[in-house]
Amino acid sequence: MEKIVILTGAGISAESGLGTFRDEGGLWAQHRIEDVATPEGFARNPALVHNFYNVRRVQAAKAQPNAAHQALARLQRDWPDEVIVVTQNVDGLHEAGGSQDVIHMHGTLAGALCSSCSHRWKSAEQMTPADPCSRCGRPTVRPDVVWFGEMPYFMDEIYDHLSGARIFAAIGTSGQVYPAAAFVHEAIAAGAKTFELNLEPSTGVLHFDNILTGPATQTVPKWVDDLLKRR
Repeated sequence: MEKIVILTGAGISAESGLGTFRDEGGLWAQHRIEDVATPEGFARNPALVHNFYNVRRVQAAKAQPNAAHQALARLQRDWPDEVIVVTQNVDGLHEAGGSQDVIHMHGTLAGALCSSCSHRWKSAEQMTPADPCSRCGRPTVRPDVVWFGEMPYFMDEIYDHLSGARIFAAIGTSGQVYPAAAFVHEAIAAGAKTFELNLEPSTGVLHFDNILTGPATQTVPKWVDDLLKRR
């Protein structure tokens, strides 16, 4: 039996029309990360941050899962052991594509979080600084996403899965954001075979046993097909 742990980044959703940090002319290019993706930026200008995530939320709601998302759902369905999908993405495209129990280490656009009482609930499509918490009533609501300088969610669970992995794949991620960039080292320590699937090699490519380059909609279905053929 071979447990598979998969880490996905923005590159798997890019072909569904969702931009990445590095896209020229996209939504991220119009703002400094310090202004819209840090606790300090939110404290300075919560209206700007809410507006930024309102736009992202609308974009994500319109996006459709692509062949890469659907291939991972097929792998979960047909592989005889566990297939764990961990994503840095805050969209819901893995679930829309059919994946189950996706671990959103950076939160989700569909969530709201109260900075005062830590209550979480499903967000409205449009959020403002005046919105009250659904539990404590205070106007201290923010998107339930992990910003730079904050600890990602579910880290103990993720490390536990990595310790039992026999196959680890990083798909569509730059390998520049920690702690996710170090997951490959945890997988290697566990004796896993490692795969990188990316549009072009990442900064950590030397740590992977197998490299597949190209669009995710091409490389991921092929990789899944190859795995399932050798069951």
